[in-house]
Amino acid sequence: MIGGAWRVGLLYSTTGVTANIEQTQLNAALLAIEEINAAGGVLGRPIEPLHVDGGSRPRRFREIAERMLGVEGVRLLFGCYMSSVRKAVLPLIDGYRGALFYPTFYEGFEYSPQAIFTGAVPNQNAFQLAKYVLTKHGQRVFFIASNYIYPYESNRIMSDFVTQARGKVVDELYIALDAGPDEISRAIKRIKKHSPDVIFSTIVGQATAPFYEAYRQAGLDPSTMPIATVTTSEADVAEMAPGVAEGHISAATFFDTLATPAARAFVSAYRARFGADAPVPSAAEAAYFQMHLAARALARAGTDDPRRVIAEIKSIEFDAPQGRVRVDAENHHTYLWPRVARLDAKGRFQIIWNPGVRVKPDPYCISQSLDDWSADFVEQTEIF
Repeated sequence: MIGGAWRVGLLYSTTGVTANIEQTQLNAALLAIEEINAAGGVLGRPIEPLHVDGGSRPRRFREIAERMLGVEGVRLLFGCYMSSVRKAVLPLIDGYRGALFYPTFYEGFEYSPQAIFTGAVPNQNAFQLAKYVLTKHGQRVFFIASNYIYPYESNRIMSDFVTQARGKVVDELYIALDAGPDEISRAIKRIKKHSPDVIFSTIVGQATAPFYEAYRQAGLDPSTMPIATVTTSEADVAEMAPGVAEGHISAATFFDTLATPAARAFVSAYRARFGADAPVPSAAEAAYFQMHLAARALARAGTDDPRRVIAEIKSIEFDAPQGRVRVDAENHHTYLWPRVARLDAKGRFQIIWNPGVRVKPDPYCISQSLDDWSADFVEQTEIF
């Protein structure tokens, strides 16, 4: 690029089954760009975002990415939520020699020299969740999930964790991304039949709130049978009636109740820009800090040549809202900070287990032992 703005592509949906969470990612990416530009841009040039709604459809995202890379001349792309979308876009990244910055927690087992992964992999969220719930709630687990790539792979990995703990997966059920009341009702009946100790949910998108509401209407009790998840976030809880999600458990690297100065500053800036009650999930936090990371790498590279930017990003640390992060030079995933939280009556995530360590990404789950972690905790009256 010679002169002018640095153009970047944003691959997020504002319509479709995962629009609620992707809108928060888009917001956070735009907030980061606004902050960077307000501080003088990168080497005196502003960042100019190019965004087209992908409609939560992999094929549509592939078309958008191809146009951005092949026609618009954009070299750095940020986004994608569902794994099916990422897998549709990555071959284009390789073919056009672009770069993809992926800000969503996912199943792991992937590498591209032209991609940077800033969301959690299973050893940074599902692993900690398994340790916590299997220790505190019991070892008979029911799996319920949306019917696409990420939940299948996540359940395979979670099954290994359950087996390590000498637990048992009592059943495994997949429902449509746009599951309606009848399908969800059948799922609840199946859960009641097995009466597990824990329900591990990887339901995503628009079926999430109806599932929690059906659970509540069925009279099930989260104190004896909680829904434990890495996919239910502040964006999903915002779509539920008050109290519906109370008592259920999530694991993530960031919650919008995190009380560190960096977290408070981020949430405050986000809500000043997008609304006082706007949900701020971990996927949005990753979309935010990866833009800042990329901007620093861009400044050091002096060019938006993806190879140069990716080479520079490996040597940068950044004080993200969740804590200090950096990209692993070997696997292109990010060192992150896992936490476990329980929802209160107001729909706020109260952190109940904060190991207080930055975890090296292990996207291939090569060496994960539940015995390496203690789930000892103290119920918090004040949020970390």
